Amino acid sequence: MIELVEYLVSALVPDGDYTVEMRDGDMTEDIVVTIAKKDIGKVIGKQGRIAKAIRTLVKSASAKSSVRYNVVIEEKDEN
Repeated sequence: MIELVEYLVSALVPDGDYTVEMRDGDMTEDIVVTIAKKDIGKVIGKQGRIAKAIRTLVKSASAKSSVRYNVVIEEKDEN
């Protein structure tokens, strides 16, 4: 599932600075996308439509598996 999210984010932000990683949650697996502040709008979209579409695709792709996935989009800390 992480490959799907990574493919979608790379298509939206081809030259961007982002990471995609998996974190174990209590009942679900979290797919965390950490993206630079300048590119985060491309992944979230107007009124969150693109982010919602990514979450819908992940939910549909994992419908037959017993694992539940949650897509989290975070802003990268710029130090």
